[in-house]
Amino acid sequence: MKTVAFLLSSLILAATAHANEPATAPAKPDLAKGGAISSQVCAACHTADGSRGSPANPILQGQHAEYLVKQLTEFKSGKRKNPVMSGMAAPLSDEDVRNVAAFYASKTAKPGFAKNKDTVALGEKIYRGGIAERNVPACAACHGPTGAGIPAQYPRIGGQHGDYVEAQMTAFRGGARANGPMMVAIAAKMNDKEIKAVSDYVAGLR
Repeated sequence: MKTVAFLLSSLILAATAHANEPATAPAKPDLAKGGAISSQVCAACHTADGSRGSPANPILQGQHAEYLVKQLTEFKSGKRKNPVMSGMAAPLSDEDVRNVAAFYASKTAKPGFAKNKDTVALGEKIYRGGIAERNVPACAACHGPTGAGIPAQYPRIGGQHGDYVEAQMTAFRGGARANGPMMVAIAAKMNDKEIKAVSDYVAGLR
């Protein structure tokens, strides 16, 4: 009996010690490898450093790494649907995704500007105060007063291409993009003029 008790005690102690061991942290992202992926895979649409390329494509400079990892992972899984990005993300390993996301996040985003002075006031009103009569919350509540966002939760949108923001909000409203339930609900309550105004306003935030 003593032998059995001793063995059980040893097993319990071993299991407890193993449970208390710190989990192995993922390797620190390699910015050089991320830069190589950007140049070889992403540059055609996003430029080599993720800066101000075509307004149809997002600016990736300065975007939160956690948010980029989430989006790339969801392109791979099909949760976020885009034929081009799904094809680009498919061959990337988890390590590749972390590396390229960290590379873009390490860059400083260049400032943008609003293009339509006639809608700036409306865009600012929605961004800072929402649309009370339709329960549309202020964009600044989640994305911050300067559009800096919150890592892993809400993307940086300040300085982003207005055309791209408008396209994404329209996609949320129409159901073509469904990987952001909160944005789907918000965009559903906004008309074309309001979406266009707030998207253009966002482009000039800094």
